[in-house]
Amino acid sequence: MFEKLLDVIESNHVPSLSEVRYLITQIKEGKRVDGVLSDVVRVTHWGEEIRSKTVGQHRYIEAIRNNDIVFSIGPAGTGKTYLAVAMAIDYLKREEVKRIILTRPAVEAGEELGFLPGDIQAKVSPYLRPLYDAIYDMIPVSEFEKLTEHGRIEMAPLAFMRGRTLNNSFVILDEAQNTTSIQMKMFLTRLGFHSRAVITGDVTQIDLEEGTSGLMAVQEILQGIEGISFINLTKSDVVRHQLVARIIEAYEKKENRKGRNTSGNHPGAG
Repeated sequence: MFEKLLDVIESNHVPSLSEVRYLITQIKEGKRVDGVLSDVVRVTHWGEEIRSKTVGQHRYIEAIRNNDIVFSIGPAGTGKTYLAVAMAIDYLKREEVKRIILTRPAVEAGEELGFLPGDIQAKVSPYLRPLYDAIYDMIPVSEFEKLTEHGRIEMAPLAFMRGRTLNNSFVILDEAQNTTSIQMKMFLTRLGFHSRAVITGDVTQIDLEEGTSGLMAVQEILQGIEGISFINLTKSDVVRHQLVARIIEAYEKKENRKGRNTSGNHPGAG
């Protein structure tokens, strides 16, 4: 434990109380904590270092570095989108890719884009807000606007990906639990030369009809293919307010109770 804390401090980070508690828990359970808190992904434009704060997050970052396609599946607050954007900005700044493409399915409000007011940017902005929030942490607004103007950063709804080939790109598909299997296949087959893709989603927050989520189906279809990695994050990887993990746990308990009650109500049960 002390060796790990010294490693963290030597990387110019003073661990918080919650971070120390997390390390204690992981070490007591016999888990390796190499890279946790000491692996700096990116520095925000106000100087704060973005680090992997959990074992799951470190595995996620390593998967992005070592694979062309990475699926990150887990609950809210685990850093799925935030870390993907941080890695994308890092790749762009180091000229590892020529552009970043950020996309999401626009289904949450149950409205079609054509019926929403304004131009295309006004139509899609509400759906892409979480991606904007992450980017504004990494680079100033003025730089983001310049990169967008020059086509180095592009944000668009998933429907606009059809028919394209994305070369030299870092592509992020967010909220992938709300893609159909057809949309997921369409997105994955857009990947061109010298490109990588990160697909993030939370299978507990699917807004589609039951059994139609492309993110649920793809886990079985693509499992075991070299160059594709699936990272499953859990409530132990939540890095938001400490109550967020407790809220997730409370909902899981309710769902488990509901599942048990349902299974006991079928004919012949009991």
